[in-house]
Amino acid sequence: MEQTSESIRSLIKKGNKSSGSAAIGNTGIAIVKGIAFALTGSGSMFATMMHSIADAVNQMFVFTGSVLAEKKPTRRFPDGFGRVINLFCMVAVIVVTIMAYETMHEGFHLLRHPATDSQGYWINVLVLVLSIAADGFVWVKAMNEVLHESRVEARGLRKFTASLKNVKRAAPPTRLVYYEDLVATSGGLLAMIAILVTAFTNFKLLDGVSSILIAFMMIGVAFRVGYDNMVGLIGVAAPPEIEERVARIILDDPWVTDIYQMRILQEGRYYHVEGLIELKRGLTLADADDIKFKVRDKLLADPHISDVTLGILEDNGIQDWVPQHDLQ
Repeated sequence: MEQTSESIRSLIKKGNKSSGSAAIGNTGIAIVKGIAFALTGSGSMFATMMHSIADAVNQMFVFTGSVLAEKKPTRRFPDGFGRVINLFCMVAVIVVTIMAYETMHEGFHLLRHPATDSQGYWINVLVLVLSIAADGFVWVKAMNEVLHESRVEARGLRKFTASLKNVKRAAPPTRLVYYEDLVATSGGLLAMIAILVTAFTNFKLLDGVSSILIAFMMIGVAFRVGYDNMVGLIGVAAPPEIEERVARIILDDPWVTDIYQMRILQEGRYYHVEGLIELKRGLTLADADDIKFKVRDKLLADPHISDVTLGILEDNGIQDWVPQHDLQ
């Protein structure tokens, strides 16, 4: 029993930290926003509250999935559990879609029946300032996680553009947190503008308009994350940068002359490498095996590569290796 609990603790430690911390933070934010909505009845506050609830539920699902995805392969599941995280992310997409529908429904209700009482707007503004700061903090952490997982270095404002460019290379849970907190931060700013405008002007319709816009932003996140995880469930080739890095490690060995063929499949944040490598002529079978195992061990030293299957051939004198992205 103690060994099992220790195993569970070790799996939790390996879970995606961005989604775990974001789930806790968004739960607190959703509660505070719910209190503010109950006191003021603001449609914009309702929209951001629904978004925070969706974020909290999603990120808890995703954190759970990232923990289960770390389980080692078993006899029944020899390929491991890497794609479990994609299933949990698909559940998160359903949650976002439902919340987006409720938010849009409330937005159209406010367009037909605009709220006339703007008292207590300062409560909403205070809550949104705290919410934007918290969501922004989580978003910056997700940016750093994206850059870490994609092995890209950037400083200052360049982190924004670099993370936006490389977010597709991050693990599914990190992508989800990144997209959701991007929308949460921008949606909070939009809601604050709507609350201030409706409080100091007669343009009360902006409350409903902002709710509908936030709902569309949530739908955008659902579509983006849903598409990425659908591709992940089917099985997707590794990005060109990963392919080039793996090929460089293989070809750096002085006894390796060429790569006859290679396939790298991405599952979650891990990569499965299969290939046939060509070695110099004249080697004994024992020496060739030693070289193969040495190359395999170099590849497995990368924490993002979960397994490597290599075959060996004698050099055929023809340059076979062409990166797959060069063929597209």
